[in-house]
Amino acid sequence: MNFPAHLDLWSLFGSSFLAATLLPGGSEVVFALLAAENVHSPSLLIGIATLGNTLGGMVTLGMGRLLARRYPMRALEKPAHQRASRWLHKYGPLSLLWSWVPVIGDPLCFVAGWLRLNLLLALAFIAVGKCARYAALWSVTG
Repeated sequence: MNFPAHLDLWSLFGSSFLAATLLPGGSEVVFALLAAENVHSPSLLIGIATLGNTLGGMVTLGMGRLLARRYPMRALEKPAHQRASRWLHKYGPLSLLWSWVPVIGDPLCFVAGWLRLNLLLALAFIAVGKCARYAALWSVTG
């Protein structure tokens, strides 16, 4: 990327964080570019991307918790939110292993917050899912 090494890592963290919020964006390109440069260790890249993506997922979960105070559950009328709600009621925090999946991951985190799932379990399952995603991405790009 032609940036100092620490700025590369901050770019990865930022793109990973934003990709896990309700804002549009992705971190795969930044991750793949850094993996291809072969400057940083795989564990560092996977760790930074996982940390950013997990924190972004937790922000989305927190937004769900905050909005649940103001709006009743029936306000979740989007099909993605209804699907996420069914998954979370059926499988609980384990559903958050799928929080990395495009289109369904953000609603899963949002509705998990809305349903006030256990924060530590949510954090653990989100982190495991996100880490597995970046490890798989490394195996393809690294």
